[in-house]
Amino acid sequence: MPILQGQLRNVIEWEEARPDLLFWKWANREIKKGSRLIIRPGQDAIFLHNGAIEGVFEKEGSYDLETEIIPFLSTLKGFMFGFNSGLRAEVLFVNTKEFTESWGTSKPILLPSQVFPGGLPVRAFGTFNFKAADYLTLIEKIAGARESFAVEDVKERVLAVLNQFLMKWISKEGKDMFNLQANSFEIGAGLQQDLDAELQKIGLAVTGFNVSSFNYPDEVQARINSAAGAGMIGNMEQYTRAALADSMGEGGNSPAAAAMQSAMGLAAGLQMTGNLLGGAAQPATPAPAPQAAAAAACSACGALISPGAKFCPECGAKNEPKTEKFCTNCGAKMPAGAKFCPECGNKA
Repeated sequence: MPILQGQLRNVIEWEEARPDLLFWKWANREIKKGSRLIIRPGQDAIFLHNGAIEGVFEKEGSYDLETEIIPFLSTLKGFMFGFNSGLRAEVLFVNTKEFTESWGTSKPILLPSQVFPGGLPVRAFGTFNFKAADYLTLIEKIAGARESFAVEDVKERVLAVLNQFLMKWISKEGKDMFNLQANSFEIGAGLQQDLDAELQKIGLAVTGFNVSSFNYPDEVQARINSAAGAGMIGNMEQYTRAALADSMGEGGNSPAAAAMQSAMGLAAGLQMTGNLLGGAAQPATPAPAPQAAAAAACSACGALISPGAKFCPECGAKNEPKTEKFCTNCGAKMPAGAKFCPECGNKA
């Protein structure tokens, strides 16, 4: 017997299920008599008639539509298939697995800072988990007007509100980078609650939220590292003195002694580098000029004799090493260069 057009059967299935889709709508015009429904693992099938849910089927397997599906549909139980007409309905296949997606701040969050009046920029990264939860809301808000809905669509919605929620929880739990890292679990829990309330509006549930890291933008981190290095060099002298005192107290065999040696080596290296870099720019300090030899006094008359002169220019006496003079009359000590004794007035 030839098969009439009206007797053609349908296989209702989501055969090429994409892992990045939350749902896909099977929307042929008619479901024919003898058609079968195939539900694969990780799928639910929702029958829709005139936009309303007629039945939700969650158990995987292959089902005969007329004998195993129709009797359980809420408003279509009395429907009888004819050869020239079929059941006009849509079937929405929902991906029931839990999805895990990464997230990151679209722009840095400003952390209050006394050093930076405008705030210290901070970035955050992590993952979040979600799944389809409320089919009625999902159909009303999304599936009624779309044939499919992808994970990327959900991620776009999350990132649109994430910075606002992050600012809220950072202001509560994070006074600085240390506190942000220490309180990352509490921040993640708070963000999960806020995002779950947001995604419930379209029938989804956020089942987990993780903050894997907080960090500074690269240019800010570079400046922080530079400032830390400068501070370390500035405290090197103080550190070296403390390490030297520790090593002396323990005979030079303590860990402080080893640290002192390393610090002194670093300081010497820095000094050598400074000499190499700054030696050409700084003029060398001139050596002090040798002092001229002092003039000698004549031993006979006391007149000053220029250095190197062999005879006195006043009396002609030979220039000999100076010796003490005494008065020939009274024996008093004569000051250098005196012509008369200060005691008795005798001529020298």
